[in-house]
Amino acid sequence: MLIAAINYENNMSYALTFLLATLFVVAVLHTYANLSGLTLHGSGGGSGFPGDLLPFSVRLMGGRQSRYALRVRWRDSSLGAGEAQLDVPPNASTEAQLYARASQRGRFLPGRLLVESSYPLGLLRCWTSVDLALSGIVYPSPQRHPDILGGSDPGQRGRWHPRPGEDEFYGLREYRKGDRPRQVYWKGLARGQSLQSKQYSTYASEDDWLDWDSYPGVPTEQRLSYLCYQCLQLHARRQQYGLRLPGLRLSPSDGAAHRDRVLTALALHGLTQE
Repeated sequence: MLIAAINYENNMSYALTFLLATLFVVAVLHTYANLSGLTLHGSGGGSGFPGDLLPFSVRLMGGRQSRYALRVRWRDSSLGAGEAQLDVPPNASTEAQLYARASQRGRFLPGRLLVESSYPLGLLRCWTSVDLALSGIVYPSPQRHPDILGGSDPGQRGRWHPRPGEDEFYGLREYRKGDRPRQVYWKGLARGQSLQSKQYSTYASEDDWLDWDSYPGVPTEQRLSYLCYQCLQLHARRQQYGLRLPGLRLSPSDGAAHRDRVLTALALHGLTQE
């Protein structure tokens, strides 16, 4: 445009050219200033199961000046719909809630955040990438064992009371004449084992145990999934329960906080945490 203005010696062309140049320079300064001095703090990470969207909180503080039209999102776009657009008032802070889709069991690290702005005119994009060391916890996938076992600790309070017709699986015994067909352990018979019948019972106890040794020979991940399912079931029944893992023992308790401690222990079992 400047060349055209010089060629035609047109004052309006000169004015338009210098106006656009001025707007460009002003936009550069304001877009940069909108991010300059911005402070970010990671204030927490969520927990959930594989496939869930975990929540993460990021607090933005702008200092003495206002910040407009900020866009905060994950640098890794494959994490899901994790994006927030917000303004930050002067001498105050604003919290952005982001979500990332959890993958496998363990500590989940969503990685770096991308903070960008095209304020005030949308002509330029200013951005920065920051690592706030955000992390969440991914629990094992709950899976019901085909033959759920109860607590087997001889020192625990209460005992199992076998009663025909109850819904809780207690164990196996030799087949007796007159046992109903639904009691017969057909899977064992198909494997060449002797004819056995299932026992069902009620449990008269103030607490229960989630025991690693209740599932001998079961692979690690599947065993953790069984224990996770039991934890959720006992919590739903508001029953006290404890956890025994190799190298870890949590005393029986109840409530949401205890459930989260148990699920976190299951999520991190056997993993090297840095």
